[in-house]
Amino acid sequence: MYDFRNRPKDNYIHHANWKQLFILTEYWKSDLLFYQDDLKFLHHLIDKYFLLISKKDNVDKVLEIEVNLLNVDKQCASLLKKTNKHLQYLAELIDNPFAYDAHKFKIEHEILEDSLAQFVKDFRNNRKEVFRITEYIMDHEQLVHQLNTVNK
Repeated sequence: MYDFRNRPKDNYIHHANWKQLFILTEYWKSDLLFYQDDLKFLHHLIDKYFLLISKKDNVDKVLEIEVNLLNVDKQCASLLKKTNKHLQYLAELIDNPFAYDAHKFKIEHEILEDSLAQFVKDFRNNRKEVFRITEYIMDHEQLVHQLNTVNK
């Protein structure tokens, strides 16, 4: 289990009713959509500064980060798909509480939450790395550019 939790109490999932879990899952979906937009911004940031890179070492660093971001993109898309399916099941459970095995479903809900927590950690690490490398490249490339201008 991870430290990051969106539920109010540790045992919330097992005591919450279907409507409460539906609301919580909608919150997760909203967060995922926000992260999806933020990932687009990070890709744009990398693309923008990629054109300014003159050193091969920097190109390699940016390519590694881009690959990591693509993995986080896939993670986000997969979680959105699972969350949408989960919302559909919850809607059915609200209408018919006996549609699925409640215990099994709540375990699946916890697994989804753990996957979301891992995604958030991965996303934050990648975002931090994108900002770190773009700052480094911008500082370093500006210095190279200034030295080239002075030498001309």
